[in-house]
Amino acid sequence: MSNNYHKLFISAKWIKTARQLLPSLTGGVWGWVFLLVACNSRPTSIPTSFTEVTDSVEIYPDYREVTVPPNIAPMNFMIIDEGATEFVAQIGDVICGATDDGKFDIDSTAWRQLLMSNKGQTVAVDLYAHRANGWVHFPRYHFQVAEEEIDPYVTFRLIEPGYELYQQLGIYQRNLTNFEVTTIYENYRDITGEGSHCINCHNFQNNDAERMYLHVRENNKGTVITQGTEAHKILIRHDSILASGAYGNWHPFLPLVAYSTNLTAQVFHYHYPEKIEVYDGASDLLLYDADRNAVRHIIRTSDHFETFPCWSADGTRLYYCDARLPKFEYTNFEASLVMHYDSLLYDIYSMPFDTTTYTFGEPRLEVNASALGLSASEPRCSPDGRFLLYSLGKYGQFHLYHRDADLWVKEIRPTPDPIPEQSSPTRSLSRKGGEKLRAAIERSEALPLTGERGEGLYPLTSTNSDNSESYCCWSSNSRWIVFSSRREDNDYTRSYIAYIDANGQGHRAFLLPQRDPEYNILLLKSYNVPELTKNPIKITREQMEHIIRHTEAELATYE
Repeated sequence: MSNNYHKLFISAKWIKTARQLLPSLTGGVWGWVFLLVACNSRPTSIPTSFTEVTDSVEIYPDYREVTVPPNIAPMNFMIIDEGATEFVAQIGDVICGATDDGKFDIDSTAWRQLLMSNKGQTVAVDLYAHRANGWVHFPRYHFQVAEEEIDPYVTFRLIEPGYELYQQLGIYQRNLTNFEVTTIYENYRDITGEGSHCINCHNFQNNDAERMYLHVRENNKGTVITQGTEAHKILIRHDSILASGAYGNWHPFLPLVAYSTNLTAQVFHYHYPEKIEVYDGASDLLLYDADRNAVRHIIRTSDHFETFPCWSADGTRLYYCDARLPKFEYTNFEASLVMHYDSLLYDIYSMPFDTTTYTFGEPRLEVNASALGLSASEPRCSPDGRFLLYSLGKYGQFHLYHRDADLWVKEIRPTPDPIPEQSSPTRSLSRKGGEKLRAAIERSEALPLTGERGEGLYPLTSTNSDNSESYCCWSSNSRWIVFSSRREDNDYTRSYIAYIDANGQGHRAFLLPQRDPEYNILLLKSYNVPELTKNPIKITREQMEHIIRHTEAELATYE
């Protein structure tokens, strides 16, 4: 990030300049190319005289050489060039002029027409800047418009990055085809109020907003279960359950949620590049039946930590993360566990599930990350049943705070494999995923690869960055993912979108578009748990407030 970029944001305008109406085009010699002026900012035309420059233009967000859905909102951006006073962009056949601060606000109708007419094709972008010595033209760049659309809605949480102010947060739904944001629920702004509470961990059934759950902690605690326009609050609590359901995933077609129940804690590093570590002191797996309001254990152990369950696309297997409790001498278990935080290495297992009897079979190992001294977290199965996507880092399971964490893929195998003995020596790796982790895995007997593709494991190299990649969600057509990344500044988590092609390869990711390109910089909150749906949530904000604040939770029956 350049100094010019920082100076620009420091002097950013907090009140956006009113948009000017576009005058009609009158006259001008356009030659043989028809150009459509379509911009909500300063109207203009391509300069007739300019100088070609070889230096690459600096833009934010950086939308160069990305693949985009044909139904995405206008990808507004800004040029960072202190020496320039005017800017013009030609995006395909759309011409747009920037405001005084270098921002492009593309007309939504023209943008939609541009994408629909270029599905499956490449669109060229030419940028011009007027400097003291005249107009300059930067090197052309491109973006690809995919054939497949992305699910049009993403639901997310906005939360303070300071770890302790959980009372000031909300759940929101964004329409990805435009810039409309709907508030699903916000808790109390008064952090000292008796009614303040934490809201977290929402999930939908099969990318359908018809059925959802949303957790509430502290005051007004419980889990809100929605069905269309109806909602009620339940409470998962029993002497044998560690805590209420935490990380969960709806079964694709049955009224079931697989939850982990976690005793979660956080510690702060005194001297270490990572600021914080979130870990579990214990965790098990639960199965909740929404129709019967009943819950039971799937797995309950004392020497393993099970977490982050997710269902296969056909609902016949349950995937989850599992860490074996490291062996260490202790007089105080919690203090010793904190000192061994980097010894918690999670593998990914799966177990068969009978959709008629609701029973589980024997687990099998899917990703043997611990054999390499690594740790896998947050698995999600693609809706077409082909791929298992997860985050891989050096240790632990809360990869949001781990700069080395990358997104990895396993092509799900059709036949089961025996669980290998976990006797392979561990090896530590010095930096993040990508090529170094790939090289380590190619040398490993525990995780064989069959070439560049095949039935092995591989990182989404083109999608990953040099910073944390964590929680992800698939679009219902298995061609898009939305995931959490701290690649901008390592302080704020933001939502990124990436195309996954038919071969399971990830393309270059792009930042969630906003009407104001500076929005994600000026917004002093982190995006959390992005979940894609094909349709909007039907429960209103008023309904959600009534359910959470003014109704008692019904206690789930433990079986």
